[in-house]
This record gives sequence, structure tokens and C-alpha cells, in this order.
Amino acid sequence: MTDETPLAADLERRRRRLLFRATHRGTHESDLLIGGFVGARLVQLTLAEIAALEALLETPDPVLADWLTGREAIPPDVETPLLRAMVAACAHPAERNAS
Repeated sequence: MTDETPLAADLERRRRRLLFRATHRGTHESDLLIGGFVGARLVQLTLAEIAALEALLETPDPVLADWLTGREAIPPDVETPLLRAMVAACAHPAERNAS
């Protein structure tokens, strides 16, 4: 038996699911771009950022990859600080693991 509260257990379950979804996108490039960002920052994300990431990962892979690489502009209605941070991390991969 663990000392985890139901809220903490739910948060940990959400984090594990997000990491899996971020690293199993369907293309190796997306796995690296998205999974690298999420893996490096997941434990530091707030609940609001976790919710934003869950919503973002519903975006089809080609669309998300185009935004992250700058091939397409991010529509204003989906642009969030988290998405901007992901774009910045993709533009500067050496800083991807920096917090």
C-alpha cells in the first residue's frame, strides 16, 4: 500500500499516459520532438499545463509537426505558452533538456 492520495495517484497516471502518448506519436521525428520536450519537463508541469498538453496531443501528428518546425504558423486560437515553449525547444534542440 502506498501513501499516495487519490489526487496524487491520478496526477501520476496522467503523467505516465502523457509521456507514452508523447513518445509514441507514429513518426520517429514527432516522437523525438514532442517526446523529448515532454520527457524533460513533465514533472515540472502545472495541472493547467498538463491539461493543455493533453488537449494539444489530440492534434494530428502532421499538423503538430508543422507547427513545431515552423513550416506552418500556429493559429491564434490554439497558441498557448506551452506550445510556444515546445516550438522554442524544437528550434534550439541543444536546450531541449534544459529546464
